Amino acid sequence: MTTPTRTRETDTTSGLVRLPAGTARLLVAVGAIATIASTFMSWTWTDEFPGDLTVYGYPAGLQIVALIAGIITLLFGLRLWNVRGLRWLNPAGATSPLLLAALAAFTVCWFAAIAITVDLGGLANLDPGAYVAAVASALPVLGALALPHPGHSVKDYLTKPDQPAPTGHLAPWVQRLVITAGIALALIAFTYGIGINDDDSETFVGFALLVLFATWAFLHAGLLDRFTTLSTRHKGFAAGMAFLAAAIFPFTQSDDHNANLGVNILIFATVALGLNIVVGLTGLLDLGYVAFLGVGAYAAALVSGSEFSRFSGVQFPFWAAALTGMAASLVFGVLIGAPTLRLRGDYLAIVTLGFGEIFRIAVNNMDGSSGPDITNGPDGIPSIPDLEIFGFNLGAAHDVAGFTLGRFANYFFLMLLITALVVLVFTRAADSRIGRSWIAIREDETAATAMGINGFRVKLIAFALGATLAGLAGTVSAHVTYSVVPSPYQFAGAAPPNSAFLLAAVVLGGMGTVSGPLLGASFLYLIPEKLTFLKEYELLAFGIALVLLMRFRPEGIIANRRRQLEFHETGQLSIPEQQSLPDSTTGAAKATKAGA
Repeated sequence: MTTPTRTRETDTTSGLVRLPAGTARLLVAVGAIATIASTFMSWTWTDEFPGDLTVYGYPAGLQIVALIAGIITLLFGLRLWNVRGLRWLNPAGATSPLLLAALAAFTVCWFAAIAITVDLGGLANLDPGAYVAAVASALPVLGALALPHPGHSVKDYLTKPDQPAPTGHLAPWVQRLVITAGIALALIAFTYGIGINDDDSETFVGFALLVLFATWAFLHAGLLDRFTTLSTRHKGFAAGMAFLAAAIFPFTQSDDHNANLGVNILIFATVALGLNIVVGLTGLLDLGYVAFLGVGAYAAALVSGSEFSRFSGVQFPFWAAALTGMAASLVFGVLIGAPTLRLRGDYLAIVTLGFGEIFRIAVNNMDGSSGPDITNGPDGIPSIPDLEIFGFNLGAAHDVAGFTLGRFANYFFLMLLITALVVLVFTRAADSRIGRSWIAIREDETAATAMGINGFRVKLIAFALGATLAGLAGTVSAHVTYSVVPSPYQFAGAAPPNSAFLLAAVVLGGMGTVSGPLLGASFLYLIPEKLTFLKEYELLAFGIALVLLMRFRPEGIIANRRRQLEFHETGQLSIPEQQSLPDSTTGAAKATKAGA
């Protein structure tokens, strides 16, 4: 251990708390070590609290979450002492990553103490370990606030990170190793989160707090930006590793219910990617997009052999049913888009919202009495048989390499292949001439049209392609759920999929990106599933989280460079002053030159 890192003096102020810098760094290290030690102590005397926090020497439940938060805080704290091998973690020695990591441990420990007190009825239920954790986790926060940082307020600490120093050149094999490690870490975190029992909401809340503040800390330290740069440099390798990690997921689960969550997340994410073409690339606000998912699901259900189908004697193979669902959604996309896409902004949003409601009401009334007998009305189309592809029955359990894969695991692999196909279509379309035309339309439709782009044709293609991808996901959704009913296909509800959650997945994840909607869909589907204790307050909690994220991260969790430039000042993103956002006319000119 050598001398502490010298903090840059340019554009910095002393910390919010008046303490010597050496004392502040010591508080961080001591507090982090004490937080780690507290997780090996008893936090409560009874095992009635979820996770069994009564055992000495064996962390469990919220103690595991606090242990990880304490380790992250300690690593960031040791970086300030210039410990060999930790410079990569925070190249500039910035204060904000340390503060955010300390807040992760602080919020987890204090939430655990408050939850124990409330659930069990009083402070008497807290064991010494809980008190040690509460006090120890506050010390790194105090120390981080005492260190110099740009700005003069807590807001500056959280929104104006120091400029991360450039990292040295890494060998290609090391870059691939970093990508592999990052994806493996993401798989471990996702597996742990999805594996938390539904009746253990306290542990999931602590896990969510850890993920929130740790991700925020990594973002301020520049780790996420560097990982994104490496993934872009090795795009094929990163995509292959992400696909491999997703394929490993079912083998890590002993409960088929978690595989069911994985299937629904992939369906939700695939539909969100289709919506991302319309909203993220083309800039069209579609508030009724979930209707295309419903069109594909109903079309597939009608021809898949259900005895309650209007065409009960017809049973198409999967590929034919998928083409039917895609074709039906494509037709509806063109029929709705052709007369309405000449509208812009709020007017288009109102029309698409009306289409979504018309679809739901129409299928609800097509029961043979209020309308033609096609969809069986509110009862929907039940008893949809499981898929059988090349003699492989997806509804039966199968043993693979000593692992038993249940029904939902089989559908997970099918949906994973479809998601990979949709990702390929999205990336190829976004990089094509028509994709550049979409971006030009999004930036400034008037300028794009003036440069020769046929705005109506370009928008109609985006609308039709997005609807087709949603119809493909709806085909699988109909077989996974065994039935199709009108109720899920609405604008807003307590749980996805609905148009509001789909739009939120795109905006929160990162408009115009591939990984953004996938990540946003995972969060928005998993969080309501695990926070069932909120009951009627789920939408309130979702709204609060939405407001906070849009305040501090308006470009989304994973944003492309263009949107970062739109929402932030140049100096906050380590972008040279001369690199400014090209105006919309330039974007339109590029699209026109490409032959759009």
